[in-house]
Amino acid sequence: MPFENIGFAELDHHRALRKGFPEVILGEGKTPEQVAAIAEKLLAQGDTLLVTRVGKDCLEALKKVAPRAVYHVEARAISVDRNKVKKPGVSVVCAGTADLPVAEEAAVTAEVMGSHVEKAYDVGVAGIHRLFDKLDALRVANAIVVVAGMEGALPSVVAGLVSAPVIAVPTSAGYGASFGGLAPLLTMLNACSPGVAVVNIDNGFGAGYLAAVINRLAARPTDAQKGQQPRGGSR
Repeated sequence: MPFENIGFAELDHHRALRKGFPEVILGEGKTPEQVAAIAEKLLAQGDTLLVTRVGKDCLEALKKVAPRAVYHVEARAISVDRNKVKKPGVSVVCAGTADLPVAEEAAVTAEVMGSHVEKAYDVGVAGIHRLFDKLDALRVANAIVVVAGMEGALPSVVAGLVSAPVIAVPTSAGYGASFGGLAPLLTMLNACSPGVAVVNIDNGFGAGYLAAVINRLAARPTDAQKGQQPRGGSR
């Protein structure tokens, strides 16, 4: 069956066939026992697992069904990742240390999905020279996640300096009139630099997922590279 009902959850076992990556467990609101039960079923169908927004107390329960599970403290995520070959092409940038949990959630997600991630942290616009030191690495990326709170200006700045798509993530970090991430969200939606896409407030997972998908597509060989005739026939 393409799905499985285990009482409190109905698992989508065909997610990997449709999307290229298995169903991800949102740990928030679930007990450790529920997370472990879902993880056991998912791992019976594949060898990769990602649990987001979860405390370390869940790791003990998960280790019983997934001994190789790893807890990522800053990202608040658990992963089982047996794929050691990672495709280069994803960068994760964040404005300040307060944005690290969201940035790390994005980085862990992209890594578990098969991308090698380059990181540039604490390079916000208050000290823009720190960003310029990272430009060489950013300019060879296929997708760049940029995480920022406060006024949220960093994604627009990065997008004006690179050719890759920028995935902007507003965070709820900051004081003043940031309104829990609403101010940076609006700034990013109104970015004047082209090539900026915006995910929801604190949604590091969504940004990392999208970056990994873009990187996977960028790494696909073209018809010419495969020595095949272009689709649509000869010209």
